Parts: sequence; structure tokens; C-alpha cells
Amino acid sequence: QVQLVESGGGLVQPGGSLRLSCEASGFSLEYYGLGWFRQVPGNEREKIACVSISAGKLLYTDSAKDRMSISRDNANDKLIYLELMNIKPEDAATYFCALRARYMGSICRSANDYDYWGQGTQVTVSS
Repeated sequence: QVQLVESGGGLVQPGGSLRLSCEASGFSLEYYGLGWFRQVPGNEREKIACVSISAGKLLYTDSAKDRMSISRDNANDKLIYLELMNIKPEDAATYFCALRARYMGSICRSANDYDYWGQGTQVTVSS
């Protein structure tokens, strides 16, 4: 059974940093991708960055805006991180990771192209 578990969210002051984690399990695939998204109530899910195992790449979208960094755990391909830096009030959201359980290529796909989702981790920004 595929599972995605996010952690690391919480309350952070503007200008602070957080590192979110996502651990995927329950599958064995040669090609897949893991992505980070965020969502605020009433808005669509926004993609941030992704890891393409197919292409062996870390990929960013404009949403990353030079303040976010995605990385993979050196020992575990299914554990990824998203570091948020110089956090701003507009970064407050629920952050989700998602698994695309098939070939990903060299682009971060849209939310509809992912097959499994975690339950999310909440980031609250307040001074």
C-alpha cells in the first residue's frame, strides 16, 4: 500500500526557515516522481518543486522563487525534503507531497498527473 507521510510543518515567524519531509513507501518502481505542492483554502493546489527519478533531476517551478530548496535523502530515494527559507506570510499553507507512479520526465507535472497524495503538513506564519 502506497503511503506518503509529510512532517515538519508548524508555526514559524516571518524570515524564519523550516524543513519539510516527505517519506514515501509501499511501492517498488523503476521510474517515478515525487512532488511538493501547497494549498490554501479556496485556491488550487500550487506546485513548487519535484524530484524526477526518471531523469535523475531536482526540478523547480516559479513558485520556488529562490526561497525553497528540494533535496533527496542520500540513503533513501523515497525520502525528500523541502526547505523553506526567508519565509513570508504568503507561504502559509498546507504543504503536500505527491507520487507520480510512472515515468516523470524532466518537468514537474501538474497536480492531476500525480497518483498518490499525503495528508499534508501545515505551515503557519505569524510573528
